[in-house]
Amino acid sequence: MRIIAGSLGGRPLVAPRGRATRPTADRVREALFSILGDVEGLDVLDLFAGSGAFGLEALSRGAASATFVESARPALEALRANVKALDVAERTGVLAAPVDTALARLEKEGRRFGLVFLDPPYAAGAVDATLAGLASRRLLVPGAWVVCERSSRDPVPAAPEVLPVRFDRTYGAAALSFHRFAPEVP
Repeated sequence: MRIIAGSLGGRPLVAPRGRATRPTADRVREALFSILGDVEGLDVLDLFAGSGAFGLEALSRGAASATFVESARPALEALRANVKALDVAERTGVLAAPVDTALARLEKEGRRFGLVFLDPPYAAGAVDATLAGLASRRLLVPGAWVVCERSSRDPVPAAPEVLPVRFDRTYGAAALSFHRFAPEVP
């Protein structure tokens, strides 16, 4: 695993020990950022962060900040090692908590994000619930992208009305759905 492009391009990343975490393949991350285009200046939220590869890639490509949410100890160790090795601690935050708890905390702090990535364990079935949690909280700026990774065997997530699926892409065993936050205009 490595950072693909940007100011940190080519730098290696540590993966969590064990088999509980499934890192997003470099080619999937590369395709994802090619689709998204410019992430310059965005505040990024990396849910079920694992090694932090997505958020760290976004920082390398010019994102303003990355907030990582992870609760598994081996993944947290790898994530913290990556943040330290890449010397990006001043632009990152790590919440060692379950996603629901972290979302409530971030909302209470008044945090807002322009890009969110979520990659829960494939068997957990957490994508739909996490999308609903994001949609019901004041965490997204208008037009924010939310990208969900899931097994290519799983259906496209049931998205809340304010987070419609714009498109879906499959890369071998992984699939990505791209949602765009469209809050109702009063």
